Amino acid sequence: MGVVTYSQEFKSAVAPLRMFKALVLDSHNIIPKIVPGGIKSVEFIEGDGGVGSIKQTNFGESAHIKYTKHKIDALDVENFYCKYTLIESDIKFDKIDLIAYEVKFTSADGGCVCKMSSEYHVKEGAELKEDDIKQGKDRAMGLFKTVEEYLLANPNVCA
Repeated sequence: MGVVTYSQEFKSAVAPLRMFKALVLDSHNIIPKIVPGGIKSVEFIEGDGGVGSIKQTNFGESAHIKYTKHKIDALDVENFYCKYTLIESDIKFDKIDLIAYEVKFTSADGGCVCKMSSEYHVKEGAELKEDDIKQGKDRAMGLFKTVEEYLLANPNVCA
């Protein structure tokens, strides 16, 4: 099994604490509100949001995927850092065993920079190509921008 790592970085006009709260700590409340057609609900099926918790995301009817489950592996609220692993989905992955994600927000120019990395643990004998993960990267960027716009339009949310 090999590991393929992809990293991306986003800049935002929103402070790191607010982005971290919206995308990590309070995502189960915020994200279904602002993308109700794409995500029906996000709920903890194990734990309360801390390390070891398992969060299930239930997608809308038009999505090609019904649900995903992520386990929180590390959480550092003071440093706006989270590491989590995709542990289950209704879609069978033929090329990967799991995906581990890391996200960190840092202050920059009155807003923040979000650094994300994704480790794709590739199954033995499988080859993962850029096109295989482009859709996931594009969705992550779209969600980031949607949350940023919502927070800019609603300055009291996650303040």
